[in-house]
Amino acid sequence: MSLETLKALFKRDLLRLKWEIESYKEEASLWKVDHAITNSAGNLCLHLVGNLNALIGVPFGKTDYKRDREAEFSLKNVHRSVLLKQIDATILTVEKSLETINEADLKNDSPIVPSKTEVTTVDFYLTHLALHLSYHLGQINYHRRFFE
Repeated sequence: MSLETLKALFKRDLLRLKWEIESYKEEASLWKVDHAITNSAGNLCLHLVGNLNALIGVPFGKTDYKRDREAEFSLKNVHRSVLLKQIDATILTVEKSLETINEADLKNDSPIVPSKTEVTTVDFYLTHLALHLSYHLGQINYHRRFFE
């Protein structure tokens, strides 16, 4: 996949994440779960923000972001405005971080290996992260339609 395609996909899906969070009619619905749906949209949003800041911002943008993955799933009732600000900041971080990469870098070894069994290139790594974002974005879309 080309770097320009990856940049476009990350931006598109992060803007869509923002739209999904804004589209909840009732803010409390962001945090609803039931026996079959165990991750709230709010927690999935926190997870995506943490994931992209830690796995793109830190290695490529050289940010000092400190991830608290446990809090991504344990925090509750974070105000929607805070989530939206975090998404906006993540968009900027991802954009700036991806600007540090050139097409030739895509063939280099990944700075972080997504799984213990994979040895990957930067291209595979970034594609993996884009697909992860898309996967959880779909869950949030379903969650919003289910609980609204």
